[in-house]
Amino acid sequence: MSKTVRIALAGPGAFGIKHLDALKLIEGVEVTSIIGRELPKAQEVAQKYGAKHVTTNLDEALARPDVDAVILCTPTQLHAQQSIATMKAGKHVQVEIPLCDSLAEGRAVVETQKQTGLVAMCGHTRRFNPSHQYVHRKIQAGAFAIQQMDVQTYFFRRTNMNALGQPRSWTDHLLWHHAAHTVDLFQYQTGSRVVKANAIQGPVHPNLGIAMDMSIQLKAENGAICTLSLSFNNDGPLGTFFRYIGDTATYIARYDDLFNGKEEKIDVSKVDVSMNGIELQDREFIAAIREGREPNASVAKVLPCYDVLDQLEQQLQ
Repeated sequence: MSKTVRIALAGPGAFGIKHLDALKLIEGVEVTSIIGRELPKAQEVAQKYGAKHVTTNLDEALARPDVDAVILCTPTQLHAQQSIATMKAGKHVQVEIPLCDSLAEGRAVVETQKQTGLVAMCGHTRRFNPSHQYVHRKIQAGAFAIQQMDVQTYFFRRTNMNALGQPRSWTDHLLWHHAAHTVDLFQYQTGSRVVKANAIQGPVHPNLGIAMDMSIQLKAENGAICTLSLSFNNDGPLGTFFRYIGDTATYIARYDDLFNGKEEKIDVSKVDVSMNGIELQDREFIAAIREGREPNASVAKVLPCYDVLDQLEQQLQ
């Protein structure tokens, strides 16, 4: 496929805007439709990014001939059903992380992809961040082997707000969203399935109805281990910080930046064509559509992550 790839974006919130900014940098891509819960806000975003069509109804956008693919940045609870609807309408789909909030729904998405043969990808951005790509290449070259990953995912989010400090229409989740990044990355980087997984959680918030603190331990089949601490109660610093402890080095990854164990910065600017993980993720989606191939972070490739999350959820219940 050499023609322009025409994209509809559903969910023009904090993360949807990141995708729209990234898509502007990719040649041969046109955003043709914006789907938003609040029409005035969606219209404002559409005007800024040049989309001619705006709606509050996903099905309306899916019926349009000027939509080849959809990027879903909608509430977690809608991800699986909207992914399935998108593929059944004959459109390629990239759904933001998490793929689902139940394993059965995740499996249904993968089955629909197999039936349709369309490109279906999930936004597991850590696979694309230059920092993690650098480590991945070291592993593939046989120059580094992970002994342990020590990961901290910390936010200060005691009210239901998004990354822009705006009220959310849904509730975020430490296990099915934020832990998904690390569980997938651990299996991806080690090239090994998780064979042992343990989780404990702190008190459930009286209003949000979710645990605000969680601790997860993982062991891969090859012997590597991972310790993950998550919190919505942490009053800074915020974000996710990965420490790779290996046989030949220690690496600390903070989103797109990478440091060694002595906090000396490693230049990862030449790892890929951009330093923006979201842009690289979107480039992979577009390339997979054009080349008719399975993308990195396809729904099938990330499904083992959700197997682990399902096991952990059963422990916590």
